[in-house]
Amino acid sequence: MEREMNIQRILDLVFSSIAIALLSPILLTIIIILSVTGEREIFYRQKRVGLNQTSFNLLKFATMVKNSENIGAGTVTLKNDSRVLPVGKFLRKTKLNELPQLFNVLLGDMSIIGPRPLHMKQFSFYDQHQRKMISSVLPGLSGMGSVVFRDEEKFFQDSNDPDEAYKKNITPVKAKLEIWYVNNKSIYLYFKLIILTIISILLPSKDITDFFGDKLD
Repeated sequence: MEREMNIQRILDLVFSSIAIALLSPILLTIIIILSVTGEREIFYRQKRVGLNQTSFNLLKFATMVKNSENIGAGTVTLKNDSRVLPVGKFLRKTKLNELPQLFNVLLGDMSIIGPRPLHMKQFSFYDQHQRKMISSVLPGLSGMGSVVFRDEEKFFQDSNDPDEAYKKNITPVKAKLEIWYVNNKSIYLYFKLIILTIISILLPSKDITDFFGDKLD
């Protein structure tokens, strides 16, 4: 297990470094665009739950108005959320807003693959056992929950209580998926989830949930 963790960390360092180098023109372009549009905020930092339930600052490109957590649906982003800025809509749809998390991977806060790091509010929806299990590995830029719930906003459509909708419709399934990942963690699964993530981004309309089979039951 420790050997696999060390190998995964080496792969994380290699892949994140290569990705940052290759994507630097896109990163710089987004930085320039955000510096002259919207509210001229470039990066958004939010406390998320990481390894062993410690918190860290997750990085994203800014896509919403300032102090968005204190407006509207709070920490949950709804479909067609009015807090999302025009450029932010494109960044969120293409998942480009997640690219700064490559630096979180480089720093060791995250892995390329792992349970998606949640805000403390959503993380608290897990029971004590689930919290301990899910936080026993590094959170990931992508993973089981990220692929299945890549368009999780649709679960809040027309909901009067987004937090309750998240707790009822997403938390139980996501808990099963993330715990299954922790129990079956391997380098093979690491590469498989990277491939599934790429497919889900390039072909967003393609249903790839068949891979997860009875894990969704």
